[in-house]
Amino acid sequence: MTKGRILIVDDLHPAFKESAIAMGYLVDDRPDITRAETIAIIGDYEGIAVRTKFLIDKELIDVAVKLKFVARAGAGLDNINEAYASQKQIQLLNAPEGNRDAVGEHALGMLLALMNNFQKGDREIRDGIWDREGNRGYELKGKTVGIIGYGHMGRSFAKRLLGFDVNVIAYDKYKTGFSDNYAKEVSMEEIVKQSDVLSLHIPLTSETRQMVNEEYFFHFRKPIFFINTARGEIASVKAILNAIKEKKILGAGLDVLQTEKFPALADQEWYSELVKSDKVLLTPHVGGWTFDSYRKISEVLAEKLKNLL
Repeated sequence: MTKGRILIVDDLHPAFKESAIAMGYLVDDRPDITRAETIAIIGDYEGIAVRTKFLIDKELIDVAVKLKFVARAGAGLDNINEAYASQKQIQLLNAPEGNRDAVGEHALGMLLALMNNFQKGDREIRDGIWDREGNRGYELKGKTVGIIGYGHMGRSFAKRLLGFDVNVIAYDKYKTGFSDNYAKEVSMEEIVKQSDVLSLHIPLTSETRQMVNEEYFFHFRKPIFFINTARGEIASVKAILNAIKEKKILGAGLDVLQTEKFPALADQEWYSELVKSDKVLLTPHVGGWTFDSYRKISEVLAEKLKNLL
């Protein structure tokens, strides 16, 4: 007897589908399905699996009369109306364990590239410029790295810093007693006082949206390297650019932006200044999206579905 039906509406590694079928589910794998098509048929399904394709909001949940769980192939749940899903007794499964290694490595890669002018030096050589002094970098050894948010992603980044002889400190508003071999728990006051590097590893919520603004950077005692591999809406791009001009930020690595994808990104008032800055390194929201994490995310989701049963 079948345990129910699952609709996959996004590009997931086959491992999830294969495991769900082995558990007794009927699985419809339709990565090209539209939101409108999903709304028309979701009433027949006990589960839905999604990445970031569209919102799992009140409209969709209201027509998903059989829905028992949402499997989010990734870490964040900001594209799901968590409160309404909870009200409807719908379980939410996510997989931060699946892409935490990718995020930790990406954040470290961005930091090293910024501190050593990899992007600028590469471009100048291709343009026929050989400028050693203008591309002199910084060493990580002896620096203090501040981490905001010490969940799967923050700890993964801290773990990868272990061999660099740095002082790693972390602040998490919702955790206490989390000091370990990789980071020391501190107050936000210590973060702004000590940090040479600041890396964000927090979810997007109503509380964190636009949390990092000009006032936020004002409190830091030293110029910092700033890394955001979390969510773009957490940090104001304009505030980052202003902090760069004021030399409060020595370099910014941004895997995420307030507005993502074209053509909408190119229409932002700050876009022109952003892409012209030698102090900014940009990647297209791929920090947690490697060939390895693609598989691991599906494996983690499948295991959590098994535990849900």
